[in-house]
Amino acid sequence: MAVAMDEKLILLGHGSGGLLSHELIEKVFLRHLGNALLTPLEDSALFESAERLLAFTTDSYVVKPIFFPGGDIGRLAVCGTVNDLSMRGARPLHLSAGFIIEEGLPIDDLETIVASMHAAADEAGVTIVCGDTKVVEKHAADKLFINTSGVGAVPKNVSVSVSNAQPGDSVIVSGTVGDHGVTILSQRQGLQFKSLTKSDVAPLNGLVQEMLAACPGIHAMRDPTRGGLATTLNEIAKSSKVGIEIEEDRIPVSDAVERACEMLGLDPLYLANEGKLVVLVAKEQTEHLLEVMRNHVYGRAAAVIGQVTSERPGRVVMRNPFGIRRTIEILASDQFPRIC
Repeated sequence: MAVAMDEKLILLGHGSGGLLSHELIEKVFLRHLGNALLTPLEDSALFESAERLLAFTTDSYVVKPIFFPGGDIGRLAVCGTVNDLSMRGARPLHLSAGFIIEEGLPIDDLETIVASMHAAADEAGVTIVCGDTKVVEKHAADKLFINTSGVGAVPKNVSVSVSNAQPGDSVIVSGTVGDHGVTILSQRQGLQFKSLTKSDVAPLNGLVQEMLAACPGIHAMRDPTRGGLATTLNEIAKSSKVGIEIEEDRIPVSDAVERACEMLGLDPLYLANEGKLVVLVAKEQTEHLLEVMRNHVYGRAAAVIGQVTSERPGRVVMRNPFGIRRTIEILASDQFPRIC
């Protein structure tokens, strides 16, 4: 589905991770800044330095609210950058942190968030080694924005890329989808669900390192953040020039998220996740990888949800329990903004 980008105004949808985001990146950023490292649009760029392969990534966090069940903007910033490095098979080493603070933010809130970042960095085994702080006038920001960048080292025997998926690969997701997105929406709108939801925000580098050590047949990984599982699978299918077919009844969704989506008319496939990953692995290594993932705290609910095919290159198809197939598209915008 083609979407015409407004030539004069930036819309909230341009930050959604959907089609508007992709158009903005291609028509503005890549047109002016594109190069061999940036253009592949991986979670991290890889480059050689001092005879070793390094990964480098950056991200900005503008989530609303800044505190939510399961985490806060500080934990989100650290985990998000750690996870982007990990999706290229890198071992995260060091992070930077830049803060844009709105005048009037309680210092106690800031201290709580910085302490949360320290705890998340300790859990991930990384250090925050440089940073910057700016304070802007009241109403010039929304409490607090954080940018984090990260550097990691890629082992010589690791080659993981969204362009490496191969027909026959199994598609695995590490756990239930949509938890973060529903949690943020419920907090923002003051909604009370019978079953409380909690963000899944977590550093995945420990899980990834165990996966890579056990299964050299891992071809691609990505964490399904903005745009959710549907967008992530479409990005992999497009980059690898393969088809992906998934089974609707195999996709893990918690009861709380499923009920919330039914009530609000949302699709969990498009909801953000901040502690989950999608991995594509050679079919013969699938069961071994599942065992490894399920033995880790952040992979207990890992499930095979589909496979890579040579049919319909660049497209994602989902089959329901009745055998009916439908194409899973990237959303034009987002179901709701400001989720990470």
